[in-house]
Amino acid sequence: MALYWCTECIPLAVTALLPVILFPMMGVMESNEVCIQYLKDSNMLFIGGLLVAIAVEHWNLHRRIALQVLLIVGVKPSLLMIGFMGTTAFLSMWISNTASTAMMLPIANAVLQQLCDTEANAEEREFNMSAANNGLDNQAFEMGDAKMSKELQSKENTINLDADKDSIISSLEAQQRRLKTEQKYTKLTKGMSLSVCYAASIGGTATLTGTTPNVIMKGQIDELFPDNGGVINFASWFGFSFPNMVLMLALSWLWLQFMFLGFNLKSTFGCGTKKEGDREAFQVIKDEYKKLGRMNFAEGCVLTIFTLLVVLWFTREPGFIPGWATVLFNKEKTYVTDGTVAILMSALFFCIPSKLPRCCGRSEDGASSEAPVALLNWDIVHEKMPWNILLLLGGGFALAHGSEKSGLSLWLGESLIPLQSIPPFAISFLLCLLVAMFTECSSNTATTTLFLPILASMATAIKIHPLYVMFPCTISASLAFMLPVATPPNAIAFSYGNLKVLDMAKAGFILNILGVITINIAINTWGVAMFNLNEFPSWANVTKTP
Repeated sequence: MALYWCTECIPLAVTALLPVILFPMMGVMESNEVCIQYLKDSNMLFIGGLLVAIAVEHWNLHRRIALQVLLIVGVKPSLLMIGFMGTTAFLSMWISNTASTAMMLPIANAVLQQLCDTEANAEEREFNMSAANNGLDNQAFEMGDAKMSKELQSKENTINLDADKDSIISSLEAQQRRLKTEQKYTKLTKGMSLSVCYAASIGGTATLTGTTPNVIMKGQIDELFPDNGGVINFASWFGFSFPNMVLMLALSWLWLQFMFLGFNLKSTFGCGTKKEGDREAFQVIKDEYKKLGRMNFAEGCVLTIFTLLVVLWFTREPGFIPGWATVLFNKEKTYVTDGTVAILMSALFFCIPSKLPRCCGRSEDGASSEAPVALLNWDIVHEKMPWNILLLLGGGFALAHGSEKSGLSLWLGESLIPLQSIPPFAISFLLCLLVAMFTECSSNTATTTLFLPILASMATAIKIHPLYVMFPCTISASLAFMLPVATPPNAIAFSYGNLKVLDMAKAGFILNILGVITINIAINTWGVAMFNLNEFPSWANVTKTP
């Protein structure tokens, strides 16, 4: 399965179905036991999160949020990059990385094109005005010297030739200025395209439902360590990953700023730039926002449900106080999970109408008017839901369960015992580098599915906290920055930004290193405090024999 996932010789989802065929035939598990792995609580959390994302995209709420943020930030080059990166990262926390990239890149290109055209035209007008002023000065000089001597008159032809030469030089200078402006904005477009696709990948790491590897890790932890007491939930994931995401985003911005804009703060933050260009580029964003019109009833409902979902996720089991689920439902067992909340709130999209119903409404011909359609219908969900990912999640859970039942996990863990002599922080750092490089050539979903069971076995064998290696490696699987084929946002940026593979590789290599360093700083500081990572937990002490 690892080989098939890496080479993609058959679709990833079909590979994920192999345990259904092979485990029963090889006597590893009964068919019923294998099949039940394909729709667990983590899958329901994933489905609920995706339904919310589909509703946000369907009613264009993500576009409204993005344009509103850009209107606040403005169009100065560095601030514009911060604005696009921050907005893309925020959207990627809730909707797919691909969708947020595909939406933000056309806006970025339109704004930069307008800035380029306006600045080039303004420079051309200034140059023409200065040339015209020089011509008037020459004419006045000639009129004042009507009684010039015969010697000066004899040099008239020479002066005319010099004037022609000056006009040619002026024309060439104007062309060079325009070319320089266009080159500057071509470079800026490359940087902006990379900033958007990188911010999408980074933003997806901040929430439990932000990207598939995060859900896979929660599922694997619950599968391999069933007595973990819900150590990974929406609130605990956000508490660890959000500060790490902000730090990674800031470092990414600094690196891209250095690569594509330099550290000339006067120019990049807009000091001394032409106000007219800023106004016209700002108008482009304003016009796009005006096209959306006022927020309608459907958008308001989607925003309300989305906000309620996030609040319920955070307060279900915050950790420092008993959550609403603990007080009302989870007194003896964990009956209500994040998946329960996700499905509850996403089900409302199919019940609430997209328009405010009118009592006794009549159509133009006097007949009773039809009820307004719901916020979502199943045709839209069927079209936009990535069903193959659900099978891929299930295949990973089945593979992990099979490894445990067959004794492979135990054998693998025992073979990794010699790693006890290496300091834990070095193990974590090297594994993160390995995963970050591996995910450049393989999907982040497949990478996480392959590595997490092995990492869990290793952690239990050498008696370190499983989260100490599983958490950073899961986030590292999203650090696919170097190649256009590494992740869909990279491919979209590659098609938009006139990028070369070398541009992406140079920017992405440094970001991969920075990302791995940032993650390991996070896990060794506030990660240790949050999850008590210095001690080996009792729930991880799995000593089952096959």
